[in-house]
Amino acid sequence: MKRALSEKSLRMQKHKKKNSNDDQSTNKNRFLVTINVLGSAGPIRFVVKKDDLVSGVIQTALKSYAREGRLPVLGTDVNNFVLHAVADSDALNPSEAIGSREGRNFVLCKKQIQPQMTEARAEMISRKRSGSWKAWLNKSFSFKILSQ
Repeated sequence: MKRALSEKSLRMQKHKKKNSNDDQSTNKNRFLVTINVLGSAGPIRFVVKKDDLVSGVIQTALKSYAREGRLPVLGTDVNNFVLHAVADSDALNPSEAIGSREGRNFVLCKKQIQPQMTEARAEMISRKRSGSWKAWLNKSFSFKILSQ
């Protein structure tokens, strides 16, 4: 009877060691990231896996930012944001793994949206440039130049 118990306890110990090794290997694949959001009071911290995509990390950051009720309100569209590594000035590619960079500190920024040049806008700009220099001068300095 004692022998059966000791064999059983040995098997359980081996099983525990095996599981603890698995836990250690999964813990090696996870790390804590700190994401600073421009305009926000403090950083957001959460644990990610090494092979998580940057776009997924941005999505998680936006969700936790909104859940905490932080200001300014950012929105939820991942495509409107870029993630920069603090040590590197270039934006991270949304389809690359977050663990491909050695850094653990990041900055989340809104993408700069540049207005697109449409035909109507181009025409309006060209009209402004073709205006009279006297009219521009009158507007700028608030006095009139009399023409002869």
